[in-house]
Amino acid sequence: MKFYSESAAQRSSRILGMTLPGASPAFRFLIVGVGMIGREHIQVIRVLGEARVAGIYDPCEESVKSALALFDEVGEQKPTAYDSLEAALSAGDADAILICTPNYTHYAIIREASKTGLPLFVEKPMATKLHEAAELVRLGRDYPGFIQLGMQYRFKSQYTDAFHEVKALKSVGEVKTISMSEYRPPFLDKVNQWNKFNEYSGGTLVEKCCHYFDLINLMAESRPVSVYGSGGQAVNFLEFSHEGRDADIHDHGFVIINYENGVRASFALNMFSQELYEELIVAGTKGRLLAAEHSSFKREGSRGLIKVEVEGHADYEFRDVSYPEIVERSGHHGATFFEHEALIAQLRGQETDSATLEQGLWAILVASAAQESIESQALINVEKFLAAQGLSWVWDESKTLRPDSSQ
Repeated sequence: MKFYSESAAQRSSRILGMTLPGASPAFRFLIVGVGMIGREHIQVIRVLGEARVAGIYDPCEESVKSALALFDEVGEQKPTAYDSLEAALSAGDADAILICTPNYTHYAIIREASKTGLPLFVEKPMATKLHEAAELVRLGRDYPGFIQLGMQYRFKSQYTDAFHEVKALKSVGEVKTISMSEYRPPFLDKVNQWNKFNEYSGGTLVEKCCHYFDLINLMAESRPVSVYGSGGQAVNFLEFSHEGRDADIHDHGFVIINYENGVRASFALNMFSQELYEELIVAGTKGRLLAAEHSSFKREGSRGLIKVEVEGHADYEFRDVSYPEIVERSGHHGATFFEHEALIAQLRGQETDSATLEQGLWAILVASAAQESIESQALINVEKFLAAQGLSWVWDESKTLRPDSSQ
């Protein structure tokens, strides 16, 4: 099933017809990493009701305490809290493993977890370095279980509708330009403040923006030919240090991407705003689509909006496409819920269009090229950029960027 085969309204109608949580848990999950995003997954697992958390592991005692408290709050049986990754992976009490640890640990943990052969869910980005991401794609070629990458933004209501309109209904005609933007407050506090340093996060464009590059790449359906980036650290964490190290994370940036099929795309990021606004604009031969999210870190509630500026279209003016409240409040404004729905579907042997390692690699490629462009202040030719790092790639018939099989 293509993720754009349903509109947000169709998804909402389907969910409202269910009793949540209603299903008896059919699957057992091991969650590695129970910080902020790991605990969000725990909450979503509870709402969906199709799985239960059998075990958790995190070297941070405070994160473990916070995770276990979630089960105390509702009187549920606590999962086993393992004292080592080795013990967690060898316990044999899970049907799938969710890896929700800090970015810089993903590569090593995926390699260890893959030894189990179990289905894996890996939070984005799958690696902080392009060559590590490439190695993971190679690892995934012959992996006995599936590996799903956590690009949940493709499941947000406004983007669900955007892809449904553009790809399924062809509402705007042939896509010519794509523009995305995010205006939001600074990075939140994380364990040991890892997200304030490029070395640990992979850099802002990899850490925060791979979601957006995934959406842009999917909308363009073509090979990125060149990337230009401009950005830096203007306001946030200028005087911040942790354990003697000064923060070096970028807080704003602009990226331009040129694709092989002639589609041109841009992305703008600002992380010193008071509120959270996301916007996607797709212009085609018939008109323009605008998908937006108005949200906040200061108060509850989020609105997903869409308009299709095509003559005679029912959504020529903005329409609210937000998911039902029980789904919206479960995490990332409902996107994580539908991401888990896709995970359950894959566990049942059904086809979904959840993010693959190849698609995650493609997003990291654009982000890495943009960061290189910021450093060098030059336009990055993607083919030369890959060659300079000793990587060889091919673009297959399904328009998926993958490693050259001869490598």
